[in-house]
Amino acid sequence: MYNLFVSHSWAYSDAYDKLVRLLKAKSGFDYRDYSVPKNDPIHHANNDYQLKQAIRAQMQHASCVLVLAGVYSTYSKWINIEVELAKEMHKTIIAVEPWAAERTSQFVKTNADYIVGWNTDSIVNAIRKC
Repeated sequence: MYNLFVSHSWAYSDAYDKLVRLLKAKSGFDYRDYSVPKNDPIHHANNDYQLKQAIRAQMQHASCVLVLAGVYSTYSKWINIEVELAKEMHKTIIAVEPWAAERTSQFVKTNADYIVGWNTDSIVNAIRKC
């Protein structure tokens, strides 16, 4: 059983949904999702400090952090904070490059332990190294 945190932008939550579907479809691969998806936000955070602490609490259970590395990630305040939290907590970071993307986030790739393409086996193989 792998404990995962998927860092993603709520504005691009369809990419998160597609990634989760890929992982669920993988035979013999079990995981728990500690992410903060758009349909299950952290409601008790009243300000940025509390939100950061709530994300830290969620992330602490994860064995690794997957970051959707679309170019939008470079400009997302919260994705950048989640990457920084993952580094502080010594979590393995896996950058997942969107399928057929011509541009991806250099910030995410620079901070990643593994960079994988949008391929179920590549993603799962990287997770198994956590």
